[in-house]
Amino acid sequence: MAERRGWAVADRGLLEHRREDLVMGEDRLHVVFGTGQVGSALAAHLAGLGIAVRAVSRHQPPALAGVDWRAADAADPEAAADAAKGASVIYQCLNAPYNQWPERFPPLQRGVLAAAERTGALLVSLENLYGYGPTGGKPMTEGLPLAATGVKGRARAAMTAELLAAAAAGRVRVAIGRASDFYGPGVTAGSTLGERVFGNALAGRRADFIGNPGLPHTYSYVPDIAAGLAILGTDDRAAGQTWHLPGPATGTTRALLDLVASQVGHPVGVRSLPKLAVRGLGLVNPMLRELAETYYQFGEPFVLDTSKYQATFGAAGTPLADAIAATVAWYRARPSTP
Repeated sequence: MAERRGWAVADRGLLEHRREDLVMGEDRLHVVFGTGQVGSALAAHLAGLGIAVRAVSRHQPPALAGVDWRAADAADPEAAADAAKGASVIYQCLNAPYNQWPERFPPLQRGVLAAAERTGALLVSLENLYGYGPTGGKPMTEGLPLAATGVKGRARAAMTAELLAAAAAGRVRVAIGRASDFYGPGVTAGSTLGERVFGNALAGRRADFIGNPGLPHTYSYVPDIAAGLAILGTDDRAAGQTWHLPGPATGTTRALLDLVASQVGHPVGVRSLPKLAVRGLGLVNPMLRELAETYYQFGEPFVLDTSKYQATFGAAGTPLADAIAATVAWYRARPSTP
């Protein structure tokens, strides 16, 4: 399914009326669903811009300065709509347990979509790159078909299709932001560049990876993801389109680890699992079993083209060395660091 640069809107009059309502006043409310590693960074970034922010999640997160918090399960459309009352922009930054992702994630998005429809808010949805599937190493652009054949990839593509259908029917305005494997201060579990890389490196252990660390691979820096999503929620040019969010320059994983080594003060070894090993160990390790489906991301070049975003909104993205330095500094300063 190829994506168009602009989506058809059935009832333009309704959406223009909503747009007029949303641009009135400086105290517009932005509601962030999800207080994980990206959602919390986004809420803090928006609050830093002077925007009224409400974060919504099932469990109360650590307090964020200038951010209101509401408890709600997004899988319950009524609860989600109630938590989003008064919103002019809603951000979908939720996730689901990795081994239950295809079953539990779609209901969460449907709840947030229902809240956006109910409030008339712009919906900014964060997506990963599963929907594209293998690309043969070609850079990914926003026009690439969502042709994934794996379980998670098909689920991701179906969720995107639901958003596009709602937008085409005039029920909601949507902007989609996509990012790759993320890392940064506060990112520990659930990321390729989390504890198994930065934590291990500081402790003098080898970094754990799957695939070939000598291949180009785009990694997205969480503060850049937050800044990119905020632009999609505050710039009218973003609505009705999909955007690849910018970040540090793409290089090889090995080159990235060399920067980590320069920060921790000693070489960082790599323990990398080939595809056959991932499949074999997946028989006894549930996480590796889940990762086998997306192994292609580390077995061929995996490059995200962000030129459309930067041509529209301007140059963006943290220099790679700065992003690595900030991440290592956070890991070094956290209380649990050995």
